[in-house]
Formats: sequence, structure tokens, C-alpha cells
Amino acid sequence: MPEPDVQSPSLPLSGVRVAVLNWRDPWHSWAGGAEQYAAEICRGLLAAGARVDFLTAREPGQARTEQRDGVRWLRSGGRWTVYPAVFGRLLGRRWTGRGYDAVLDCQNGIPFFAPWAVSRRHTPVLLVMHHVHDAQFGVHFPKPVAVFGRWLEGPVSRVAYRRATAVAVSPSTIAAMRERLGWRGPIELVHNGVRRSPDAAQPAGQPVGRAATPRVAAVGRLVRHKRMEQAAQLADALAETWPDLDVHIVGGGPDEELLRSAVAGLGHVDRVTVHGYVPHAEKDRILGSAWLHVSASHGEGWGLSVIEAAACGVPTVAYDVDGLRDAVRDGRTGWLVAPGETLADAVARALKELADPARAAEIRDACVAWAGEFDWDRSGRRMAELVAAELGRVRRKAPRR
Repeated sequence: MPEPDVQSPSLPLSGVRVAVLNWRDPWHSWAGGAEQYAAEICRGLLAAGARVDFLTAREPGQARTEQRDGVRWLRSGGRWTVYPAVFGRLLGRRWTGRGYDAVLDCQNGIPFFAPWAVSRRHTPVLLVMHHVHDAQFGVHFPKPVAVFGRWLEGPVSRVAYRRATAVAVSPSTIAAMRERLGWRGPIELVHNGVRRSPDAAQPAGQPVGRAATPRVAAVGRLVRHKRMEQAAQLADALAETWPDLDVHIVGGGPDEELLRSAVAGLGHVDRVTVHGYVPHAEKDRILGSAWLHVSASHGEGWGLSVIEAAACGVPTVAYDVDGLRDAVRDGRTGWLVAPGETLADAVARALKELADPARAAEIRDACVAWAGEFDWDRSGRRMAELVAAELGRVRRKAPRR
């Protein structure tokens, strides 16, 4: 990706030094949608003329410092130590007079508390919130750790970011921040976008590459709250009514071996394929061949895989939960599991509709049109505008350095 001319006065962030804080980078083995979002936002900042440092954790084998795609990647710390490592780096730059002009603090359950490490008068911090993790802490951690995590995400964050503008990725996240975290400050909405692989494109309404027999795909990181085992179990649950159904699961993550063990115990194991991580073009090819995409997650910030599936003309069945209820237009680009239904019930209902070629073409057209409303370049420009506005506000209030 070519670097923009950062000296051009026409660019709103010309020469501005921006730090993007995220617990992982896009090449981390556990990277997911949050990392893709952060990387795409970096593109938008670069295009606006900013100089971008991405402060993140360092996985074994990764370089501590790397210049790539116009961004300087600064890695230190591990899964938990990345937070004090990044906080210390911000403090060090401030004390040596080389502080950043603006900071994007990406919260993945636990924020970096950047406002306490930078100059409050001169350096605006925007908190990027994908989704509220309160319930998920209990899924991943013992009760004492979960309680501590909720305390950091809620009361402590409210104090740390009380003067900061927050950025959410969906209306569900905004509602959860207001209702469950008691957030009172301004919250802006910057959606996820979508990028299609050129060789995976197919005309709207034309089921090019769609499998001859019913196929379900599930795409996402293999972590506990995504509940990918529920997608795999569809092969058994629907064996009588849809005997030709096969299930394809795409994605990597820390629970991959657990998922493979669960699949091995199914009665129709031959109908389930766990692909693991695959390149983007291969992911689109698998999605494009599916009749239906399934998300069994019990909560998301948005549902990036839902829009990626829609861009391939494939609708999604998902639970009626935060994020997914925003990404799925119930009855038009997919179906939400209704009260009293199981995931298998909703999938069976969807497959019945998709067996009608006319209805399948109608839904495919709606999916492609819906996905067309989301664009990473547009999201990047919007974030750059917010950074520029925050800088303008700070400079109007604070004296020149």
C-alpha cells in the first residue's frame, strides 16, 4: 500500500502523529475482526496524511519494530503484559517530549487507559469499543477474574475516559455502553466495512459457485463465545430432514483442537469440514458455495463475517443478540433465531426458503445490496474526520505547545 504524501496541506491530518493501540496485530495467530478493523482504520488515517504507529503485543517470532503498509508496528509484551508495556511506551514518549498528537485506544474487554499516560490538554484520545464484554468475562475466566474485568471495563473506564469521545461499531454497542456500562460521554458510530476478493466476485442474483446440495458455512475465530460447535452439530440435528447437508467451518483460534475433538464425536462427522485458517480468497470461495452462513455467537460488536457472507450473496442465521441483530436484516438478508426456536430450527426454516430458486435469488440480491452499504474506505475517512475534529477541539481550548 503506497504511503500518502504526508506533507500535502490538503490532507486533514497532514503530519499528525497518531498511535493506534490494539492488543494484537493482523498477523497474530489469534487475530480476528478487531484486528482487521484497526488495520483498515490505519489505512484511512494514512490516506488523510497521518503518521501512524500501531502499538500492540509481540508474538514469538515477530519483529519488535517493523515498517509495513505505511504503518510502524511497535510490538512489546504478551497477552496480558501488552497493557503495561504500551502504557509505559506512551508515558516514555510524553516525558521525552515526543508524545503523539492523537491516540486511538481500542478496547477489547480491557482498555489501555491511554488518557492517564498522555497529556490531557494536548493529546485527544478516542476510545474504540467493539462490544461490551461483561457477560463474556464469565465465559472465559474464573469468577474473581471476571469480576475484576467487569470492574475495569465499567467503573474504572468511565473515570479514565470521562473526557474522551468514544467510537462504537454498531447501534447495539452504543446501547450496551449506555445501559450496561453507564457511559455518559459522546459516542460516534463508525461501522465495519467489507472487502471482496476480486476472483471471488459473482453477479447479484446469480448463484455462481453455489453447491448443488444444501451447504452451511460458519466463519469466525475459534473461541468459546463463538460457539462453533453448535454449527458443527447441525449435521446431526438436521440429518433426517436434510440428509445431504454439509457444514464447513472456517477460522483459526485457541479452541481449534477442542472443536476438532467435538466434531470427531458427531454421528455424521463426514458431513463436517473444519478448514482452520484459510486465505481471504479461499474464505470467500467457501462462503460463495454455501446456501447459508451461520453465527452461533452469544454476542458481537457487529458481525463482520455476516457482511462478508452477504457480499458473497449468502444470508445468515444468527441469534437475536447484540451486534448480530444489527448485521442481519431479519427476513431480508437472513434470519434471527425466534423465541422458542433452536439454532437448528431456524436453519431448517431458512433452508426451506432457500430451496425455492426464486426466493433464493431475491435474498441473494438483498444480501449483495446490503453489503454494498459498508465500505472500509468510507469508515477510514470517517475515523480520520473524528480525529481531525478532536484535534481541532483540543487546539482551540489549549494553548500552543
